[in-house]
Amino acid sequence: MKIIYVAVCVLFLSAFTSLEQEDSALTNVEITETVGSSFTLINDTKEKVSIYTGSGFVTLNKGSKTNITCKVGKEVRWAEKGMKKDVIFKIKSDMCGETLKLSKLM
Repeated sequence: MKIIYVAVCVLFLSAFTSLEQEDSALTNVEITETVGSSFTLINDTKEKVSIYTGSGFVTLNKGSKTNITCKVGKEVRWAEKGMKKDVIFKIKSDMCGETLKLSKLM
């Protein structure tokens, strides 16, 4: 009978400890809000342009647009023949989820 009592006590304590660990793990969860994971860039200039978006090269005809991943701090650069050139702008958090005109960022 004592063995059954000890076994029940051990089971109860291990279940209680497990619940306590799960509860403390939930209180340490960090919540972040994502506004937009990309933004749209429109080439509103009068020329065809090539840019490096931080992850790849894109050629934009006048009036065309592209989506750029919103990685804050990344640089968007001019490009020529697959080579990165001068920085046009750095991506800021307030750009995420927006539609932006290239002429305003140059």
